[in-house]
Amino acid sequence: MAVVTGAGSGIGRAVTELMLESGYKVALAGRRPDVLEEVAGGRQNALVHPTDVTDAIQVDQLFSRTLARWGRVDVLFNNAGIAGPSVGVSEIDLEEWEDTVAVNLTAATLCARAAMNAMTSQSPQGGRIINNGSIAAHSPRPQSAAYTVTKHGITGLTKSIELDGRRVGVSCGQIDIGNTATELADRLSSGPGALQPDGRRLREPTFPVREAARAVVFMADLPPAVNVFNMVITAAGMPFVGRG
Repeated sequence: MAVVTGAGSGIGRAVTELMLESGYKVALAGRRPDVLEEVAGGRQNALVHPTDVTDAIQVDQLFSRTLARWGRVDVLFNNAGIAGPSVGVSEIDLEEWEDTVAVNLTAATLCARAAMNAMTSQSPQGGRIINNGSIAAHSPRPQSAAYTVTKHGITGLTKSIELDGRRVGVSCGQIDIGNTATELADRLSSGPGALQPDGRRLREPTFPVREAARAVVFMADLPPAVNVFNMVITAAGMPFVGRG
């Protein structure tokens, strides 16, 4: 039984669809009910629950409804996120900064809190939280300070969950994905391409989002005695090692 945030698009949608195909019961969280219903496709093992994950009350309602429907939560894919402003540090607008932190970091923490409470109260105890980080958790792109800071924060959240979860059987891992082919990454592989640290723009390679979903489901499928703490998966040949 899994909860997926940001289930209506991109990586979240691909993971949700693959989990449903693989026999998981999945609670789909996102802001657009019509899109969530489309992803669910009327399947009995899908629970659509429109949720603003920046709202603590709505997050708690998501997990309460999931527990009421299926009795437990085994996996949280903590995925919801936004790109944030594409500007230099000196130009960051406070409202855009706060919006990015709210969606990418605060919401992930709220969902992790609710998942931990569900997992530690169910019998037998335990579960798995998978946080969607980013290559930006390792190496930033130019003009991405808000996004990069939040993704570094996700790494800290992952480490803290893994530490605090030891005594109750809750594992946590992070997947850092580079250039999977989603709407968010379209700007990297089309038009003028992605801004590089040396000021050039390059069209960068991408890889099918289904492959990213397969990696997430691999992490989710592992038995409780095994945890992938961090996985980095990128398009072959993308500028990551030695970004320049």
